[in-house]
Order: sequence, then structure tokens, then C-alpha cells
Amino acid sequence: MAQLMALLDSAIAFGTVIMLGALGEIIIEKSGNLNLGIPGVMFLGAIGGLIPPFFYELGGGSNPIVGILLSLLCSLLFSAFGGIIYAFLTITLRANQNVTGLTLTIFGAGFAEFFGASLNKLAGGVGQISIPVTSAGFRAYTPLGSMGGIMKILFGHGFLVYLALVIAVVLHWFLNHTRKGLNLRAVGENPGTADAAGINVTRYKYVGTIVGSAIAGLGGLFYTVDYIKGTWANDGTVEGLGWLAVALVIFATWKPLNAIWGSYLFGIVMWSYMYVPGLTRSTSELYKMLPYVMTLVVLILVSLRKKRENQPPASLGLSYFREER
Repeated sequence: MAQLMALLDSAIAFGTVIMLGALGEIIIEKSGNLNLGIPGVMFLGAIGGLIPPFFYELGGGSNPIVGILLSLLCSLLFSAFGGIIYAFLTITLRANQNVTGLTLTIFGAGFAEFFGASLNKLAGGVGQISIPVTSAGFRAYTPLGSMGGIMKILFGHGFLVYLALVIAVVLHWFLNHTRKGLNLRAVGENPGTADAAGINVTRYKYVGTIVGSAIAGLGGLFYTVDYIKGTWANDGTVEGLGWLAVALVIFATWKPLNAIWGSYLFGIVMWSYMYVPGLTRSTSELYKMLPYVMTLVVLILVSLRKKRENQPPASLGLSYFREER
């Protein structure tokens, strides 16, 4: 039972990172943009949320609320900046979306690693970065979580875990029950028709991409300030989880609510190898492939069933040229 609880606890933590990245990408793809730069955006959100509280606490700051607000604000700004870069290149300059996204991933990783290494140097060496006050604020949970057992699994997490669930529900409502959400979906399906109906295609694409990037950046923030307790790890985990977030978008068939259970399932599959006896290092790597295999299976099944509601936006990845309308 203890092993099962530990597995579920790890699955929720990793699932939250993946969920936030996937929710952001769902909004971006609903606008018709295919942003393969989500891992880079998550890198930007991770380092953006680490820099301000580091200097705040280095200067003697001890208020967790101030640290949390600084961390959240700068994480959102950094990741939104990544969205602005992508939007300008693909919407205004009409650059190739696949190339731009991959370039953004490389840029985000390099940017984060440069500043992460700089913070390590200021802190006195690799692994010396510490923001205990802010990290403790992010990881604080209600008294119900201290009861152990299933209560620990349900209520023993920081507020970003529950914020991710709220964001998923709000996005579902926004995309399906609001005029702006339906307009965003129309832009992703057929921007020419949306334009003819008086919808500002450029504005919706820009806003969808920037807001989606800001949400995805929260995934990197959660990993840095909550899961690894406010330090910087140069181990490629953020990038790996970013690609899983992109895969989860397909697995969830572009539906925010599906991203909830899908992300936790990915988390369970990712960590299940830790609880299988007799595994070698090479065999354990096969378990880490399972989320991608599951995504391929879902992609094949969705393609075979050909149900329109489970398909990607019709204009996904295509630049819009108003002159060709």
C-alpha cells in the first residue's frame, strides 16, 4: 500500500507539470498554431520563476507571499515572452511553424541554462541555489493533507496542483460555452471563413498563443519551485516533460478535461518502473517509452474512427494569408 501511495504521489506531481504544458498547447493549437516550442516555453517559465525569489531571499526577504507573487509574475512574463516570439515569427512574418517551434525550444533551453548556471555561480556552486521560503509557500497544503493515506494523496499538495485542475475546467467552459472561445476555435478551423465573418484572426492567434504559452510556463514553474524544492537541475527533465505535454495534447484529443486524467496516467506510467522488481537499466527505459506508445495508439484509433470532434483543428500548422482568402 505504501508503494502505491508513493506512486500516486509522484504521478500527481509529474502529471501536473505535463498537464499545464498540455493545457497551454491546447489553447495554442485551437487557434491554429502548432507550437513545438512548448519545452522551451516551460524552460522560460521555470527560470523566470526562480530568479526573483532567489534575489529576494538573498537580500534577506522572508515573506512567502511576496516570494510567490514575484515568482508567479515573472514566470508568466518569461513564458508569455516566448509566446510573443513565436507569434511574431509565425503570424506576422509567417515563418514555418515547425521550424520556429523547434528553434524556440533550443532558445528556451539555452536561455534557462545560462541564467541557471549564473545563479549557481552566485550561490556558490552547482546545487547551492536555495529559496526555502518561497518553495515552502508553494508546497504548503491544508491540514487535511497531514492526515496521511488517501487524504495525503487528495489534499497534500501545493496550490499549483489544484490551480491546474481549475484551469482545465475553465478552459473547457471557455472553449465550448463562450463566444470568444467559439471564435478562437473558428479561427483554428477555418481562418478565412472566420475573417469573412468579422473575426480578427490575427488578434485571436496572438492572444491564444501568448496566453497558452503563459499557462504552459506554469508547468516549468511547478517543477522548479515545488517538485525540486526551489533549485535548478540541469538534467533535461523539463524538456522531456515538455515533449510529453505535446504528446498529451494528441492523447487528450484536444480536450482540456481529458488532459486531467491523461496527465495522471502518464505520470503513473512514467514512474511504474520504480516498483517493478528485477528491472535492469535498459528495461526501465522501455517503461519510459510507454506514454509515447500510448499516444501513437490513440492517434491511430482517432484516425481510424474519423470522428470530427476528436480531430485536430483543420488549419493547424498552416499560416493564414488573407490575400488568398
